Amino acid sequence: MAIFLVLLFFFTFFSIPASSQLDAFTYNGFGDPKTNISLNGVALIDNNGILQLTNETSRLLGHAFYPSPIQFKNSTSNTVFSFSTCFVFSIHPEYPKLGGHGLAFTIAPSKELQSALPSQYLGLLNSSNGGNSSNHLFAVEFDTVQDFEFGDINDNHVGIDANTLKSNVSAAAAYFSDDSVKNDLNLKGGKPIMAWVEYDSVTNFVNVTLSMSSSKPKTPLLSYQMDLSPILLENMYVGFSASTGLLASSHYILGWSFKMMGESQSLDLDSLPSIPGTSNNKHTSLIVGLSVAVFVFILISILFTIFVVRKIKNAEVIESWELEIVPHRYKYQELKQATRGFKDSELLGFGGFGRVYRGTFPNPKTQVAVKRISHDSKQGVREFVSEISSIGRLRHRNLVQLQGWCRRGGDLLLVYDFMPNGSLDKFLFDEPKCVLNWEQRFKIIKGVASGLLYLHEGYEQVVIHRDVKASNVLLDGEMNGRLGDFGLAKLYDHGSNPGTTRVVGTLGYLAPEFSRTGRPTTSSDVFAFGTLLLEVACGRRPVEYKTGPEDVVLADYVWTKWKEGRIFDVVDQRMKGEFDHNEVLMVLKLGLMCSSNEQLARPSMRQIVSYLEGESELPEGLRAPGDCGDHKGGFEDYLHSFASSSFEKTSSYTVLESGDVDRSFPSFSTSPLTLLRGVGEAR
Repeated sequence: MAIFLVLLFFFTFFSIPASSQLDAFTYNGFGDPKTNISLNGVALIDNNGILQLTNETSRLLGHAFYPSPIQFKNSTSNTVFSFSTCFVFSIHPEYPKLGGHGLAFTIAPSKELQSALPSQYLGLLNSSNGGNSSNHLFAVEFDTVQDFEFGDINDNHVGIDANTLKSNVSAAAAYFSDDSVKNDLNLKGGKPIMAWVEYDSVTNFVNVTLSMSSSKPKTPLLSYQMDLSPILLENMYVGFSASTGLLASSHYILGWSFKMMGESQSLDLDSLPSIPGTSNNKHTSLIVGLSVAVFVFILISILFTIFVVRKIKNAEVIESWELEIVPHRYKYQELKQATRGFKDSELLGFGGFGRVYRGTFPNPKTQVAVKRISHDSKQGVREFVSEISSIGRLRHRNLVQLQGWCRRGGDLLLVYDFMPNGSLDKFLFDEPKCVLNWEQRFKIIKGVASGLLYLHEGYEQVVIHRDVKASNVLLDGEMNGRLGDFGLAKLYDHGSNPGTTRVVGTLGYLAPEFSRTGRPTTSSDVFAFGTLLLEVACGRRPVEYKTGPEDVVLADYVWTKWKEGRIFDVVDQRMKGEFDHNEVLMVLKLGLMCSSNEQLARPSMRQIVSYLEGESELPEGLRAPGDCGDHKGGFEDYLHSFASSSFEKTSSYTVLESGDVDRSFPSFSTSPLTLLRGVGEAR
């Protein structure tokens, strides 16, 4: 018996981490000069003793970590010890009900997280390391933006993450009362929220509990079984991370306690620093409130006088519909200063919808592209709002990200990520400043295909771009292809049918059935993408007027060479270096498949991506020209109607700048080639 007691004492003593007596701390506010906490990014401790992780500035991150590493495992064991933490946070969004982006309690191998990005990555990871087991990252996220890339359930949820921001489990923010009644909770409501995160090393359960008071509910919001031993290292850092994106929020931590091998010290909301903008002293609040009221009254009187004598046109009037638009709303003066008064020296390009300028914001120094829609443009307020609402929520690495917008009277402006390499057409046609090799071209093709697949299937609605073309593919600093310009985009719910609309688009990219029905579909986007495939491989425009009459339409030209068994004659001869003949052949065949006049004969974007990634092979019977003298069956059957189908010609149409076309149709039949030539003559 004595030996048993000795062994029990030995086991208990040596199972506790050596530094366990030091692995407990409590911060009742952070105003004490002796407060020892590591900050980076934009994180700071304000004069009220509140830890502020971010402010209302877009695309920033902030970190706050306990400065010393904590031992989470015994040196002779691979089992993580139990731990518990309690903290109070408050989120104040720039715009009511619109968060950006959220905060997370995290356990990480480093307190710098140098490769981490803001926005949807919460300052924890980046676009390339998500899901890597080498991250050794555990986090509980309090997310206020729904990101479809990570499968978020809504824009107000709590999730448990391990090495990735795709949560192992998540739930809409809520707390349970003493009688186990579930109450909804708004993370971005500006009120202090108490949170507990606990890990039991015996049962391997992680519990996350929320409350609006100092009392801890009996029922946790999340209870998830997971073994943290493979995730956590022996020594780790504990702390918080937060980030902002297109929209911004101030993320605050008011108090924090942590303990290994035990329950963390409880926090008293009444003893913590005041929430930003409020006071615990009701009497003081009344005095301050009355003083503010008097000041506001005087100020309003002065402003009213000024308002009467100033011209209304100099004011930025915000209408009710503008408040419902998600992306950041810039002030007109901000964009005017960023573009140096919209000087011609900052002009990046122009088209039928207006001019695009380079803009530079000073703090931090960031370059953007500012699209200023011309007053006489046919893209009016309706299309402008369409572009904002459609791409404001879209997030994909192969789409040009909308950062914000502005409207001042008749001036309509959109602010995008700056693409230093410009548009794809500048690298394909005429005398390009640089000729792309095949590896670069194939990378761009796959990127645009991935972006279109996201639009068609990955977003909460079906998004039909309606203007896929080389000039709308932008290239970032690493020559990745990103699809932009959503001014003609059409959205509808999954499972429903899009309504008819006026026929708009660009010659050479318009699907024939779209001209007949006026109903855009994902298949009409596929048709335009097929034209893009042929452009990239051949280095030729979809409609050429410089060559002989038989070579006017690029798809006809490629089809002719295919039938002659000379398909590689169409490949861009300026392309330097060796190229993968199989990849080029696949792209050309896929371009012809997408260009079929028969809508049902075209593949979907999911099939196209599968072909491009080598996950699937093109339809059986597909043979390279020259392998066999005849081409009966297979690919020819698949495209049997390619050059023979007819569609209805417009009796009145307008060719816009850069080949954009707006049509309304009666019925009369002619061939695609004749129609395109007729339009060419009209130009």
